[in-house]
Parts: sequence; structure tokens; C-alpha cells
Amino acid sequence: MLPVVPDPLDRFRLDGRVALVCGGTGGIGLPVARALAAAGASVAVGGRDEARTRAAAAEVGPQALAVAADVVVREEADRAIAETVERFGRLDVLVNGVGGGGTGILAAAEDYPEEKWKRIMDLNLTSALWTSAAAARQMIARGGGGSILNVSSVRGQLALRAGYSSYVAAKGALNMLTKQHATEWAPHGIRVNAISPTFVRTAQVADMLANRDFYDGIVARIPLGRIAEPDDMVGAALYFCSDASAFVTGQILTLDGGLTACQ
Repeated sequence: MLPVVPDPLDRFRLDGRVALVCGGTGGIGLPVARALAAAGASVAVGGRDEARTRAAAAEVGPQALAVAADVVVREEADRAIAETVERFGRLDVLVNGVGGGGTGILAAAEDYPEEKWKRIMDLNLTSALWTSAAAARQMIARGGGGSILNVSSVRGQLALRAGYSSYVAAKGALNMLTKQHATEWAPHGIRVNAISPTFVRTAQVADMLANRDFYDGIVARIPLGRIAEPDDMVGAALYFCSDASAFVTGQILTLDGGLTACQ
């Protein structure tokens, strides 16, 4: 009698796990939250606007929890983690999808405004710092294990010609924070990784992509000949959040259609 071979796809399942997706109302966060729920996880959806967060949680599923919190504030980040644990009893997966800065931040490096610098650093870096720290404390307290996934950007590796000092600095720092947290928390069995996409077709960058010259210029630099769709983020997110990546930590996976391969 042949031995029973486990289905390798079972390693992508998240049955019995609990996930919090911060930024879960956004163009990347919401598809990821839906995918985690479809893989079996109990999901909490985090967002700043209460009504929008409740609507996103309803899209994820009837058992999804809406957590309205501004996680750039440390106390709010702590509360988001605490509410998730109070509802589901544990936390196994954290997705840090809060971020942005594609519009309204352009300024020359020599005159970059302090308020814009602080806003973008808080949004893209500080938010992940506080939520990750709070999540790690919960994971360590229950004996260790868990996965933290940061949503970075290809601009953490590639500079732009002008105007984006705060954004590229924040994403570059997030990449290194990913590696630092992975190193510090590995003894507790907590894995920390990041995905690093190029332009993704979301509402946040719709105005930029509507400029035909801008859009064509981006696509011309991407070997696969298109920008990313939100669903292009889902497979990598499931990989990093599940046991499929049980021996992977401290990694930045670039989802860019080949952009960084030739630049």
C-alpha cells in the first residue's frame, strides 16, 4: 500500500489562525484580507475610518472583525492588536498594509517640508513599527510563532528623479526594519518578511495612472509590459503568512514585473 502523501497545498491553509490586516480597507489590504479568510483564517480588518472599515470587514466575511484605529499612534496600534486578541483569543498573522504617498507629497529635496516628511514617515514606517511591536509581544507571550508581513515598495530600492525624498526613505527604512525584526524575533519563531510591489492599480494612484504619458512611461520600463493588479499581491501574501514559508524570514520579495532586474 502506497503511503499517503500530504497535499502540498495544505501548507498554504490558515485554518485555526488569526490575522489582522492593518490598512485592510485599501486597494492591496482588502484583497489580501479576503484571501487570508478564504484560506481559513479568522480575520480582523484595520482602518482609520470606522464606516469604511466596517464595510471592508463585511466584504471579507460575516465573522470578520472591524478594528477602527489610527496605527501611526502607538496607543492606537496597541489597541488594534488587543481588540483582535480579545475577539479571537490569539494573533498569528499581522499584515502591515498601511502606507501611501504617491500624491500630494512632491517637494524638492533641498526644500522638503518637515510636515510632509513626518506624515509620510509615520504612514509608511512608524505604523509598522508600533503594530509589529504590539503583535510580537502577544506572540511571545503565548509561546512564540507567527508571521508578520510588511507591504513595502520597489521605491525602497530605486530612487525617483525628484520629489519623493520622504517616500523612498520610508520604504527603504521599512525594508531594513523588516530584516531587523526578523533577526530579533527569530528566536521566538516569529517570521518577518515584506513584499515590495511596483505601481499597483488602486484608487490611491488612480489620478497618476490616468495620465497617459506617465502610465506609458511606467509600462515601458516593466519587462512584463503592465503594472500590477491588486490580485497580483495575493499569492505572495499567502505564501509569507502561511507555513509554506516556514523557513523564510527577513526577505523582501519584489513584485515588479521585472523592473528591478533591468534597472
